[in-house]
Amino acid sequence: MRSFDRAPLYRASVGFDRMADLMDRALSADSATQSYPPYNIEKTGEDSYRISIAVAGFAADDLNVELRDGSVIVSAKKAEEDDDRSFLHRGIATRAFERRFTLAEHIRVEGASHQDGMLHIDLIREVPEALKPRQIAIERVEGAKRVEKLDS
Repeated sequence: MRSFDRAPLYRASVGFDRMADLMDRALSADSATQSYPPYNIEKTGEDSYRISIAVAGFAADDLNVELRDGSVIVSAKKAEEDDDRSFLHRGIATRAFERRFTLAEHIRVEGASHQDGMLHIDLIREVPEALKPRQIAIERVEGAKRVEKLDS
């Protein structure tokens, strides 16, 4: 793994430590442990997103979706089966997992649904009015602009 010196970032900025930590986590994540279960992240609109996770073999009651510390955490644990089935081949994995998705600012979870072996988590970006771009009216001044002195 390649490490990066974050000192220049910290010398010239304030408040970006969360982003630096996020980059460290992304670069150090072991790809073998992060391959199950498979998932998609799609942009469904101008300010909307969907995370779709393949959860074949899991019922909705086996799944847990939690919002914590700016992250969506999806976990699953299959209840123990009591039957005496004997598999010749078991290709559908139902092992426990936890998958974490870090959310950007102003992204909120709109809802989650479970259908046909897929867990869908719908997200929406809601930028506060104060942060949205706004048009500033330009005042037209005829002739020279007068400068008035203030009395002190």
